[in-house]
Amino acid sequence: MKAKVIKTEDAYNEALDYISELMELPASRETDDEIELFAALVEKYENVHYPIDLPDPIEAIKFVMDQQNLTQKDLTRYIGSQSKVSEVLHRKRSLSLTMMRALHEGLGIPAEILLQDSFQHSIAPQEYAYPDYPFNEMVKNGYFPGCTGIRAAKEKAEELLTKLFSVFQGGKPQVIYCKRSNGNKIADTNALLAWQAHVLQTLAEPKLPLFDVNTLDTDFFQELLGFSAYPNGPLLVKDLLAAHGIYFGIEQHLPRTYLDGATFMTPSENPVIALTLRHDRIDNFWFTLAHELSHVKLHLHDTSQAFFDDTNSYPKDCESDQEKEANTLAKDFLIPQRVIETIGTEFAFFWTTEQVLSVARTIKRAPAILAGRIRRESGDYSRFSDLLGSKEIKHLFIE
Repeated sequence: MKAKVIKTEDAYNEALDYISELMELPASRETDDEIELFAALVEKYENVHYPIDLPDPIEAIKFVMDQQNLTQKDLTRYIGSQSKVSEVLHRKRSLSLTMMRALHEGLGIPAEILLQDSFQHSIAPQEYAYPDYPFNEMVKNGYFPGCTGIRAAKEKAEELLTKLFSVFQGGKPQVIYCKRSNGNKIADTNALLAWQAHVLQTLAEPKLPLFDVNTLDTDFFQELLGFSAYPNGPLLVKDLLAAHGIYFGIEQHLPRTYLDGATFMTPSENPVIALTLRHDRIDNFWFTLAHELSHVKLHLHDTSQAFFDDTNSYPKDCESDQEKEANTLAKDFLIPQRVIETIGTEFAFFWTTEQVLSVARTIKRAPAILAGRIRRESGDYSRFSDLLGSKEIKHLFIE
C-alpha cells in the first residue's frame, strides 16, 4: 500500500487494516519502518477527527490525591480552608487562578487541565493582587459585572483584575498627573489605572466617527461652552462630543485619586473624556471639561498617554508643562482674553455680583465660570460662593 496523507474515513480504515497485515509478517527492519510510517499517518488523522478530551480538572485532582495518598486536609495548602476544599471537590466552588497556580506548582497537575473552565490561557506569574487596589470600592462601584459580594470577589480577584485590565491589550498608558505638592496627596497610580480601565469597559455604543483634531476650533469651543448658560447644558455635552468622535462619560472617582477629570484614547484612537464630579459645582464642571479638551487638542497623540487631573489644584502644583498649557488654553476659551482686556485690571478684585451676571449674559457663559475665575485670580475664596452652582451638576447625571 502506498503511503499518503489520510483524508477520508475509508482511507483511515484501509490504513488500519494494512498495519494489521504488517504486524502478521516476520519482523524486519523494512516492516518495522512501514508500520511506524503508517502509524504516524493514522495518528495524525485521529488527532483531528478523534481528539481525546482532557481529563476533568476535579477528577484530575482526585486522581493525584489517590496516587499520592493525600487527604482533603493536605489540599488546604493549595486551595484554602477544608470547607473550600470540600466545596471544590464537590463542584460547589470553581477553582480560582490562585488555586490553579498552587495545584500546578505543588502537585504537578498540568496547567491545560486546570484551565479548561477558565478564560485564562496560561498560569502565568501573579500580576495583580487585590491589596494593591481600592478593591472594596471597585466591587461596590460595579467594576466586576455579576460580582456583588466583596468576599466572593476577593477569592476571584486575580481573574477579575486580569479581565478588567485586558482592555489595555497588553500595555498600560503613561500616567500624566497634575498633583499637589503636599506629599499626603500623591495620587495612587494603581487606582487611576483601574478607574481608566473601568471607563473604557463601560463606553456606550455605537462606534463613534473617526476623530479629527482640526475640528476642535474656536467655533467648536464657542458652541460647547455656550451650553453652560443653560441649566441643562451639561446634558448636551455628550452628543456634541460624540459628533466629533470623542467619548464622554461620568464615573465616580476612587479613593486616593484626587481626580476631577481625565482624557485618554480608546484602542481605536477615539479620545475619551471622563469627569468624576468630585466637586459638584458648575464652575468646576466646565473648567475641567475645557481643560481635558485642551489636552485632546494639544497633547493627546496616541493610546500610550493618559492625562489625569486634579483641576482644583493650583498651577504651581502642576509639574508638567502640558498641564500648564492645558490650563492656559482652557482659561482662554472659558473667558476670551478680549473680554478680560475690555474689563480692565479690576477683573479680579473689584467686581460686583451684578457685573458678573451682566458679563456672563454678554459672553453666553454660566455666571459660575466668571465667579470661579475671579475667586482664583484674587485669591479670595469667600467671594461669589452663591454663584458657583454648588450641587447643581450631579443630579443631572444620576437617575
